[in-house]
Amino acid sequence: MEKLKTTFAGLELKNPFIVSSSGLTDSAEKNLRLEEAGAAAVVLKSLFEEQIMWQTAHQLSEDHTEANDYLHGYVRAHYLDEYIRLVKDSKQACSIPVIASINCYTDKEWEDFATVLEQAGADAVELNLMAIQTSPAYEYGAFEQRHIDILKHVKARVGIPVIVKLGANLTNPVKLIRQLQANGAAAVVLFNRFYHTDIDIDKLEYTAGHVLSHESELANSLRWTAIASALVKEPDYAVSCGVTDGRAIVKSLLCGASAVEACSILYRDGNAAIGPMLQFVSDWMSQKGYESVEQFKGLMRARDPEHINAFERTQFIKYFGEKN
Repeated sequence: MEKLKTTFAGLELKNPFIVSSSGLTDSAEKNLRLEEAGAAAVVLKSLFEEQIMWQTAHQLSEDHTEANDYLHGYVRAHYLDEYIRLVKDSKQACSIPVIASINCYTDKEWEDFATVLEQAGADAVELNLMAIQTSPAYEYGAFEQRHIDILKHVKARVGIPVIVKLGANLTNPVKLIRQLQANGAAAVVLFNRFYHTDIDIDKLEYTAGHVLSHESELANSLRWTAIASALVKEPDYAVSCGVTDGRAIVKSLLCGASAVEACSILYRDGNAAIGPMLQFVSDWMSQKGYESVEQFKGLMRARDPEHINAFERTQFIKYFGEKN
């Protein structure tokens, strides 16, 4: 499917389908099978600093500070070594781009981890920025500035493309994306999927809600991709959350995305789901007379972003007015 080729974060992809960071990408063997099924790139399962801290905390002793420091260093080195091996093994097994993913708690680790993973051979690094702000003392804008600071520190240390995956809990993603682009982000992914919380009313306990994304979650990513790509054209965009079929890929590309990141559909239907999704895109392109992704990418961007709020409100009133 030559016509499905696209470019994302400076990486040449054979098609727009990227497998997002998950348990599906935690081994070279799995990544090779994903490539064979049609995936154009893989984002490795994230390296979580908090996992290192959690693992260390369960073995700490209040009476042995020096031993605790040694233990933290040992656990950190162990997790890093495992992740470096994952990068190297995946690069050796696969011909498609291998993107490392990191999620850190402290500022310094972002740049340290990124440097090590570049040296291991990662084609790009994705900063998995996932957090909510709950402090009553929170200062407006501090959360967004943290994104910019992390990116700047990482960019100062690495030469490979840096991708920023954003959460949907932002007041104005467009302004932040503009700042990220100005500070060297090669691409942004909209959006990260937060853990869904539910409550067991019989046991009075918190439980996991819907673990896998649903097609209904696609709408928010499409909206902001269409708006942002019209106003900030330089970084590449990828749509994530709710990409469950070929139609979702077409919609994402029409809104200005260069690629999609998906994993829930693969958890549900297996790697075999990739082929039919890409075939749908190819068939749709043939029906419309498109010979390349670039011919229709961004065709449905928000053409008048300044008036998008009025448009959304008008459509809302029109839709529910017709239902009454």
